[in-house]
Amino acid sequence: MALKIGDPAPEFTLATDIEGKEVTLADLRGKKVVLFFYPKDSTPGCTKESCDFRDQFDTFKQRKVEVLGISRDSTKSHARFREKYALPFTLLADTNGDVCESYGVINKKSLFGKTFLGIQRSTFLIDEAGIIRAIWRKVKVPGHVEQVLDELK
Repeated sequence: MALKIGDPAPEFTLATDIEGKEVTLADLRGKKVVLFFYPKDSTPGCTKESCDFRDQFDTFKQRKVEVLGISRDSTKSHARFREKYALPFTLLADTNGDVCESYGVINKKSLFGKTFLGIQRSTFLIDEAGIIRAIWRKVKVPGHVEQVLDELK
């Protein structure tokens, strides 16, 4: 069953791009969280989306909102990606895809005539109590970060 607004956000603990660190959603209670799922580090759309979040990071910070990016890439890949583009937020490694599955962002995709399962670009706004307050699926990168900020007003 697909997650909807008003549902509790599925709990998780994932490794970060900073060695030895983990993030648990429950530890973020009391803060709003923007959780954005993206297909792959250092690809054009994912780089643009991540840089858009980077460029508005101070606005999120002023509004006391935690920004977290999740993909199935490794922590090492995340570390290189974050360093290369000076991303100020944490990237989480869901290498086995369990969190992606629990948020319903794994879908059939096709590329060059081949079908495969991959992450559908999606963003979730989670409130201080761990409840989903907004969902964006099949995200189009241009203007997306502004949509998220508008929802936070």
